[in-house]
Amino acid sequence: MKYILFIILLIQTIFANNDFVKEELPVFQQDPHILLRTQPQDNQFNNSLNYLNEKEVEVIPTSKNLYLSYIEFPKNIYKNQRFEIVLKALITTDEFDTIQTRFVDSKNMNVLNPEQPWMAVDKNSFENRFFFKAYEEDFILPTFQVLLYKNEQLVDLAYLKPKEIRFSKLAKGDNSFSNIIAKDLIINTYKTKQYNNKELLTILDIDATYSNLEDFYLKEFSKDQGISSIEDEYPKQHILYYVVAPIHKKELSFTYFNTTLNRFNTVSIPLKLEDELVSTQTDLNPNNSNFELYKKIALLVVLLLFLILFIWKRRYIYLIVVLILTIVSIIYLMPNKNLIVKKGSLVYILPTNKSTIFYEFKNNRKVEVLTQKNEYIKIMFTDSNLNKIIGWVKEDSFGKN
Repeated sequence: MKYILFIILLIQTIFANNDFVKEELPVFQQDPHILLRTQPQDNQFNNSLNYLNEKEVEVIPTSKNLYLSYIEFPKNIYKNQRFEIVLKALITTDEFDTIQTRFVDSKNMNVLNPEQPWMAVDKNSFENRFFFKAYEEDFILPTFQVLLYKNEQLVDLAYLKPKEIRFSKLAKGDNSFSNIIAKDLIINTYKTKQYNNKELLTILDIDATYSNLEDFYLKEFSKDQGISSIEDEYPKQHILYYVVAPIHKKELSFTYFNTTLNRFNTVSIPLKLEDELVSTQTDLNPNNSNFELYKKIALLVVLLLFLILFIWKRRYIYLIVVLILTIVSIIYLMPNKNLIVKKGSLVYILPTNKSTIFYEFKNNRKVEVLTQKNEYIKIMFTDSNLNKIIGWVKEDSFGKN
């Protein structure tokens, strides 16, 4: 009986081991998508960036159908500078329909166009241009991974390690430096207007190539400055920039680093008031402008003339005209209406949705209503420094008196 039980137990053990062997596969025969972790196990294609660990990449077997190399690679870069790296992919197979790029183990830097598609140069060659910005000296460029897919299945992979690159900081402690590193920078036009009793508002229209205009900043001026709009079609960039300066300031000057000449260029413009005023100051108070004053005088003169005619001629038609002109004069000469603007309301330079916001009410504030344009109302109020400020607010900014 003991022998029979021993034989049965031995047979069960043998069959159990055979089943285990059938389920076990060599590591290189496993699904490569699971090893790479570039796709979920349900084989759904994933376009999102998946930053892998470089140590894992080194042990992944790849075929010899994909070769990567550098076409352009900078030797020196500066802090916050946009720089370009051009890659070439030589693909010796037609068994793919998608090329995907990923970036491994970068530090203190950004890839500005990670989804940039590869462009075919000829049947087997492809090129791609990636733009980067590095922020600190201890930055690390990414290792490039390029993956080939066929019908949403990974068929090949290669990676390319970065070359050494030198990093420098420009104009340390120089308040005139605008943070801009560009091949070229041009001030297309500029306008300076009176902002309030003590300050000027200057608008700059700037074009630049191979630059970082998004970092433009004038350290010598107040915090009341910023980018009103930006158009970024790299390598070309365009911004509208506003800055508030003291009224005694006669010149706006800044420097940028010209990468073509490898030197700092100085840009200077005079802060000279123009005859025409910006929207925040145009017809500051319609009741106080010269043109409005002339209209009021003309209205009163006409009223007086018809009153004299009525007294002289005693005709009722003149009396009717006098009454109409009197009513118009009363309405026209009435002072501006005062309303309460709600806390948190925003004041715009222009009566448009894309206009720059230059003031926010921290509390409810009584303001003088000047005029209206569409859904925006022009107001005048006094700030904490007793400066009179003009701007535009939306209709829904008003509360109860």
